[in-house]
Amino acid sequence: MVPPPADPPADQPTDPAVDPSGDLQAAPGGARTVLDARDIARALTRISHELLERNKGSEDLVLLGIPTRGTHLATRLAERIARVEGIEVPTGTLDVTMYRDDLRRQPTRGPQHTQVPPGGIDGKTVVLVDDVLYSGRTVRAALDAMNDLGRPATVRLAVLVDRGHRELPIRADHVGKNLPSARSERVMVRLEESDGYDVVRIAPSPGQVLQPQGGGA
Repeated sequence: MVPPPADPPADQPTDPAVDPSGDLQAAPGGARTVLDARDIARALTRISHELLERNKGSEDLVLLGIPTRGTHLATRLAERIARVEGIEVPTGTLDVTMYRDDLRRQPTRGPQHTQVPPGGIDGKTVVLVDDVLYSGRTVRAALDAMNDLGRPATVRLAVLVDRGHRELPIRADHVGKNLPSARSERVMVRLEESDGYDVVRIAPSPGQVLQPQGGGA
C-alpha cells in the first residue's frame, strides 16, 4: 500500500504574521488566509486522484505547468500520481508570455522557459496547471502556445484556486478551491518552492479595507 503524501512539517510557517513579499503591508486592512499549507496539500492530493479517475490511469497523461507557480503545482501533482501509480508522469513548462493579449499594457513582461517532455504532446491528454484562474486570458494564451507545440488528444485544466470573474468561456476541470471574490480584491498564492512557505490569501486592493470575516478554508 502506497503511503499518502506527508503533511507539511509542523514547523513550516503556514500563515506568517509578515509576508516576506510585503503584500500585507501593501493591503490596508490586512489579508485573510483561505488556504494554509495543509489545505493546499489536501487539495493537490484530491486533484491528483481526480486526474487519475478521469483519465482511467496515468497512460498518455502529460502535465504542463504555467510559470511560475503553475510549474511547481504540476510537479507536486506528478509526485502524488507517481506515489499511487508507481509511474512517472511526463511534466513540463509552458510559457505563455508572447501569446498574451496584454503585452501592450505590460511591455516589461519577460519570456520564460518552455520545456516539453521528451515524448511531446501529440495524441496525449495534456493537463494545464496554474495557480489561479481569473479572467481566462492566461489559459487562452496557453492554448495558443500549445498549438505551436503539437496536437494533444485532449486538453484539461487544473487550478489551485478559481476566483471567478471570467472574461472568456473557459472553465477548469479540476479545482482546489472555488473562491468567491470581488474584482478589487487580490488573491495571493505563495508556494514553498518560490516563496519559502505555502499559503493562499485574499486581500483588498490598496485604499480598501477588508471587512472581518470567518475563518479560512
